[in-house]
Parts: sequence; structure tokens; C-alpha cells
Amino acid sequence: MAHQEDNTLIEAALEALKEEGLEGMGKAIRILLNEAMKHERASFLRAEPHERSEARRGYGNGYKPKTVQSRIGALELQIPQVRDLVAGTERFYPNALERGLRSERALKLAIAEMYVQGVSTRKVAAITQELCGADVSSTSVSRAAKLLDKELSSWRSRPLGETPYLVLDARYEKVRHGGSVIDCAVLIAKGVRRDGKRSILGVSVSLSEAEVHWREFLESLLKRGLRGVRMITSDDHAGLGAARRATLSGVPWQRCQFHLQQNAGAYVPKQSMRESVARDIKSIFTASDRTHADQRLREIVGKYKKSAPQLSEWLENALVEGLTVFNLPAGHRRMLRTTNGLERLNREIKRRTRVASLFPNEESLLRLVTAVIAEVSEEWETGRIYINLENGAA
Repeated sequence: MAHQEDNTLIEAALEALKEEGLEGMGKAIRILLNEAMKHERASFLRAEPHERSEARRGYGNGYKPKTVQSRIGALELQIPQVRDLVAGTERFYPNALERGLRSERALKLAIAEMYVQGVSTRKVAAITQELCGADVSSTSVSRAAKLLDKELSSWRSRPLGETPYLVLDARYEKVRHGGSVIDCAVLIAKGVRRDGKRSILGVSVSLSEAEVHWREFLESLLKRGLRGVRMITSDDHAGLGAARRATLSGVPWQRCQFHLQQNAGAYVPKQSMRESVARDIKSIFTASDRTHADQRLREIVGKYKKSAPQLSEWLENALVEGLTVFNLPAGHRRMLRTTNGLERLNREIKRRTRVASLFPNEESLLRLVTAVIAEVSEEWETGRIYINLENGAA
């Protein structure tokens, strides 16, 4: 029966092409895409519609209409929905459609703004025409930006709640400002919520990473309902320490162990000592508990007191800031001892921003970064539990 239905649909698509030629391309693609998504849903559920199967991991739940803009025009598609998924199963989204449409729109707008504002090259203009169509005017860019900004602003201002663990980081992107090209700070906050799932809490863009920017960013998170923070993980960013103490006073701070390990290199006097120093620092971070970590730190500080006095002093003062994580349950430590989770997110952001390379203004940068991280956050929030807060297991 299914084979006959497939043949009928293929014949319908061919008929559209025969009768309408290239004008029927959109209709043919729509028919085939809709059918491809139905097949993909059946494969995902491990069962055909109405089929009884022990392997089934959910049920079909009708279709959701969606208009997708393509290079052959608007396609009116029917997106298959699912319900009653087995616990631990990822949500369904057809591979036939590109994920990340929101960030793709933001990227196109960033390039289009460069083109419209006259800061592009011939190459950028050609890319803009390919991505956005030949009609790229300041009016069309402004109109599209306004629609997307409303959606992204709503996401950035959504209410927050109890978030036991907070991870903060900053990165830089090049922005055109006052006739010059400068580095613009992008502040990002990731949280582990009470249900144990990760979420990107917010993002902020400013021309500096000074205390006032960090303080305003953290205050905005608190105004949106952020509460119940047990520990903050971050690197020793400029201005962050003072802002953190002013807004989240009393919350323990974990300095990123990965960056501490890297920073130690500046105090190692000989190249031949680097491997030994790295191994010693790692032995502190991988200790079984805080008591053993403190003991190991004292031993290593004494070890380098004569051969590398500056290193010894730095180890004594700085490394203790990376040991706060030992106050947490053992199952939580590995996930929260560094900012590496945000480093991976930053690589995803960079993958998109390097296409634009130079943003015409801070608003354009904020738009693209928000679009990227909103999509990542939504995947995290509907995915598996990151940390089990009930029993202390990772």
C-alpha cells in the first residue's frame, strides 16, 4: 500500500513538472518534501502510522503548516509532529528542513547591512545577492531586521528562575564604530537549571568588558528572575570580579581550571619545566577531595620555591581560586570546573560570525549572536539532563 502511495506522489510531482515546466518546480518540491518528512517521522518513531510495534518510541501527532522561503519561491509545507516520546528520546525535527533558520536569517541580515551601509567589497555584494536576492535595499533590510529583532528581544527578556549553577564568559567580535574597526565584547551567561538541564540565560554586547558592562548584564539577569545560584564559574575577566561581588555577593566563585593551567605558562622560567608543572597542577585539580587538593597545592608550592619563585608565588595565590568546585558533590565537579562548555558554544558562534567578519554596528552583532545561542539553548532545554541535581551524579 505504501509503495502505491509513493508511486502516486511521484507521479503527481512529475505531472506538475510536465504541465507547468519550471513554474511547477515549487509544487513538485513541496509534494516530495512533505512525503520525505512523513517517511522520516516513521523512521524516527520506528513504526509506520497505525502500526503496532514494540520498538515504537512515540506517536504521530498530525501536521503543522509552515511556509519556507526557498530559491524557487515560498513552499507551503506540512511539518509532521510527534507526541508521547519515550523518556530520553530527542525531539523530532525533519532533516529535510534546515535547522537554524533564525540564525541563517540573522547572518543574511548582517551581510546585507554591510552591503547597504557601504562597508562591503564586491565579493560581499555578490554573496549578498546570492543569499538575500538581488533587491537589497536599506528599506528591505530595516524591515526584516525589525521583525527578527522583536522575536530575539522577546527571547532575551524571557523570565528566568532557580538556577543553581551559573557559567559566565566573554568573547570579542569586530564592529565598525565611528569610522574605525574595534573589538566589541560579547558577554554570555549559561546556567544549569533546577531540572538539571542547561540553558543560555542571556547575552549582552558592548564596546568594552569593563565592570559597568558586566554589572549591568548580571543585574538584568536578576531582574528577570535569576535566583538560587550556588556557584559561579568563569575566567578572571576584567571587571567581572567587582561586578560579581556587587550583584551576587556571597555566591562562591570557581575560577576556570583550564585557563588557570594555561596562565601558569607565563610563570614557568624554563621550557623544560612546562610538562612537569602542567602535570603537578593537574594532580591538584584531580584530587579526590578538597583536603587532598590543599595538601597537594602546599607540596607543589614548596617544590618550586627555589627553582621558580615567581611560579611558586602565583600558584599559592591563584590556584586556590580554582578549588571551589570541591565543595560540590563529586558528580557535579567535572561539568563545572571549567568554562569549556561555553568555549564550545563560542566556537559555534564563531562559525557563523566569521562569514560576516565585520559587523556594521553593535545591533547587528547582537542579532546574530542571539539567534545562534537561542537555537542552541532550545536544543539543550529539550535534550537530556546535564547534571542530576537530585542525587549528585553527573
